[in-house]
Amino acid sequence: MASRTPSPTADHAARTSASAGAAGGRPRRRLSVDERREQLIAVALELFSRRPPEEVSIDDIAAAAGASRPLVYHYFPGKQALYEESLRRAGRELSARFEEPMEGPLSERLHRVMGRYLDFVQSHGPGFAALLRGGSVAASAGTSAVIDDVRRAAQEQILAHLAIPAPSVGLRLTVRAWIANAEITSLEWLSERSVPLAELQLHLVQEFVAALTLTAAREPALAAELASFFADERPDGPTGRLVRDLAGLFAVPGIVEAVTALAAGTPDDGSAQATGAAAE
Repeated sequence: MASRTPSPTADHAARTSASAGAAGGRPRRRLSVDERREQLIAVALELFSRRPPEEVSIDDIAAAAGASRPLVYHYFPGKQALYEESLRRAGRELSARFEEPMEGPLSERLHRVMGRYLDFVQSHGPGFAALLRGGSVAASAGTSAVIDDVRRAAQEQILAHLAIPAPSVGLRLTVRAWIANAEITSLEWLSERSVPLAELQLHLVQEFVAALTLTAAREPALAAELASFFADERPDGPTGRLVRDLAGLFAVPGIVEAVTALAAGTPDDGSAQATGAAAE
């Protein structure tokens, strides 16, 4: 008996059935509009995390998402819009990493925060490095606003941990400068990786403690809070280790004498005259 040629409909059904079997017996579920949009953002963020934005194309995003180029353009007008949207998602994630329960010694809280921050920097390195260094063609007012929002959120979180009722302008500047320093230092680490990440984490926290102490030396109200800050710290924490390092430094011959002379002495005539001339 002659064989019968399958109809186009039957042939399509067979291919669909085979595809479903290859996927474990279940046909692929069609994504909703919101789900597809979220998927494209997630895929784009992954690509932008591994490569500078100028090296990622719409075709790359479409291929990674298992979608067509026209479909990507259906959801986003171009790569810049998709980059900014993925950056907003990353910004929310990074801001959340600065959140930490207000419990335990301050430097240990900051140590955990910086661990999460550096983990983020490491996993999103190339894209964020290009943006923060200002060398990305994808940088725009929109992307800059996202980064500024993250910086403000980080600053407010750190100030909340300090629990100072009315932070002075000087203290706010100290915190903001430390956040900027953390950015610069971590980005340099990305390019060199010259020290273990754990060492960088500790170093950044100790730099904050040092900056806070210097600011307190100039602000009596903050100095009064500093005693309780040190009282809560533990010998094996970042602050305790910093104090031991400083104590070791003062054991170097000649340093104590030189520092004592600076603290107790008065400017010589030349310095006093120079200061007076500058004031005039």
